[in-house]
Amino acid sequence: MYGIVFLSHQIGSFFGAYLGGLFHDLYGSYDYAWYLAIALSVFAAIIHLPIKEQAVLRLKTE
Repeated sequence: MYGIVFLSHQIGSFFGAYLGGLFHDLYGSYDYAWYLAIALSVFAAIIHLPIKEQAVLRLKTE
């Protein structure tokens, strides 16, 4: 699981840098890169709302 999370963050950072430069070249500002980042952040927050964290119950072994 850690490897998947690490890989997805690396891919996300690549696209963040690449698309920021692409949007600047196409539109002359970073505004659309910011809008996309805000939209993705709101989407991530919404899909994580249903997660209920609970402690894992463990049996005592002696």
